[in-house]
Amino acid sequence: MQEQEKRVTTEDIPMSDDSAASPLAIDDSRLVVQLELAKKKLAESSDALLRVRADAENSRRRFNEDLEKSRKFAIESFAESMVPVKDSLEMALMLDWPSFEAIREGVEITLKQLNAAFERHGLKEITPQRGEKIDPAIHQAVALISTGEQASDTVVSVLQKGYMLADRLLRPAIVTAAQTPTM
Repeated sequence: MQEQEKRVTTEDIPMSDDSAASPLAIDDSRLVVQLELAKKKLAESSDALLRVRADAENSRRRFNEDLEKSRKFAIESFAESMVPVKDSLEMALMLDWPSFEAIREGVEITLKQLNAAFERHGLKEITPQRGEKIDPAIHQAVALISTGEQASDTVVSVLQKGYMLADRLLRPAIVTAAQTPTM
């Protein structure tokens, strides 16, 4: 049960010896004790507030440091995948008078390394097929070609492959689009 708050009246307040001189004079000792208790609670609250602020500031600082590190090293894994590709290209350049077949084989191996790195990091090619409907979300048509055999707004040819990283478009596929001939 909650205690009922008792109302204090002037009769409940003890009077000091000076009460004869002033009927409203009260004993200051209770007020001084209450004031000291209030000051103590205020000091504790202020201390708690300072600690909470310091914790919040430390958390914010750690978050910003972690964010900066993640930005700085976000491509670390991808960069590690690219080092062997660069090594292969440099080795190909060091060969003296390689045959065309040797160059072709080296390029194919390097392309396999690059494709493996792309796959490992979720980088996917967008390679539309001829006759595929143009999707403005992943294709960019740069020219319209009148064709009689193909439906309008479909891919005629791919000028440049597009790429997606996870679900984000890095570069749209650059295509030419079919246009119904006007008569």
